[in-house]
Amino acid sequence: MDKFAKRGYTLFISVYVMMHFFFSFSQSETLMTSLSLVGLAAFLMGYFFLPIKQASISLLLFGIAVMIHLSSGTSLIESAISGFTVMSGLIALLLIVPAISWVLEEKPYIESVIHFAQSLLNTSRKFYFGMLMITQIISYFLLFGAIPMVYGMVNGFLSGQQGEAWENYKGTALLRGFALTTMWVVSIPSFIFAVDALGASLGLSILQGFFISFAGVLLAVLFSYFQERHYGVDLTEGIQEQLAKIGGDLKQDAKGNRNVTEFILLFVTLFGSIFLLNAIWDVSLLLIIPIVIIAWVILYFILSRKTGRIIEHGKYYVKTGIPNKAQQFSILFAAGFLIDSVNQSGYGDFIVDGLFYVSDAVPFLNFLWILPFVVIILGFIGLGPLTVIVLVSGILQGVEVPYPPELIVLGITSGSVISIMLSPLVLPTIVLSAVNRLSIVKNSIMFNYKYAIAFYGMTQVYLQSVVLFFL
Repeated sequence: MDKFAKRGYTLFISVYVMMHFFFSFSQSETLMTSLSLVGLAAFLMGYFFLPIKQASISLLLFGIAVMIHLSSGTSLIESAISGFTVMSGLIALLLIVPAISWVLEEKPYIESVIHFAQSLLNTSRKFYFGMLMITQIISYFLLFGAIPMVYGMVNGFLSGQQGEAWENYKGTALLRGFALTTMWVVSIPSFIFAVDALGASLGLSILQGFFISFAGVLLAVLFSYFQERHYGVDLTEGIQEQLAKIGGDLKQDAKGNRNVTEFILLFVTLFGSIFLLNAIWDVSLLLIIPIVIIAWVILYFILSRKTGRIIEHGKYYVKTGIPNKAQQFSILFAAGFLIDSVNQSGYGDFIVDGLFYVSDAVPFLNFLWILPFVVIILGFIGLGPLTVIVLVSGILQGVEVPYPPELIVLGITSGSVISIMLSPLVLPTIVLSAVNRLSIVKNSIMFNYKYAIAFYGMTQVYLQSVVLFFL
């Protein structure tokens, strides 16, 4: 039964994504109705094989949406037709983004980059900075899959160094590095959805997010210094010891240097193509990015003369990858249905008015002080940053807010950064705990709460300064 349900689910999701692209270009009302019905069918099909634990969040969101409709008197049927199209662009993006990893599997690009940079990483501060940056770069291609990948390479490199001090050193760098990507990386679905839904400038949002992200990297490096002193361990000595042991094995040959050059070229072409197409084509980013990724992946395999590999990767992904995303897609379908119900009922205005009321009631407080806490609090009840940002951005999309959309994007994504670092219930923390064998509470709250407070303060200094001096 599970096997049949998974095949049916894969079929419905695949058809749903293809119909999304057709609808994006045709804007046919008939096609919109069909798209929603296929989405509803995929949503229901997922519950035939999803365990109740994985289905619980989407069922909760769906139940809240139904209660909103019943209490407000809005039409459930109309919402079923419109609500299951809200997330079509994001689901298409999430379905296609993993194809980027097919390219990285063809050659040891990441290993070559680390070997190339090893002479620059000979102190604990430099190595920590390197882990933060390489995690952000790999996250561009693999999302939170960068955490186990980079951990495996770093752990292999530091195989002789054991203990909580070293796990704190590695784990905080990886978790903070990935969390900071949600502020600027265009392949991170939550960031792109917020930019797209709020109508923010992509270039300004990336520039602003990268600036705060880089400041967050420097802040993390500073915190790592105090953490090293707290444990009383000379990490630099351990790193140099490992470099001395394996120095002969890590000599970079011409082939490795070529891999580094290719990796940089791949990064620039993917990033640049998205920017260029966004500048000349006035359509949604959620439409542009999947199209660019598909063309980029196909072109890579054509130029590499490995077109057969696309079929191999595709078969495996259809058989295994798509059903494994059922939980994520179900949450997004339910979130879209909930956003639609909030917007139809007018409750979105009440929610935002409530936030403004709280900010007005406390002296020296404004909406931007509170906004990150919405994401943080929802993260602590099990909603991942993607789901929360989708909900918050979707609600704010339909109401008037007296701040530029770029500041709203930064306020939301800064909450996402803190939520990823502190919530023991989100996937990045769970993935990290699976590889370093420490508890999720230790990897999240205990290791990161001081840094999270400092990061929140730093981000608010920027936000409030913009409000004070430019608005």
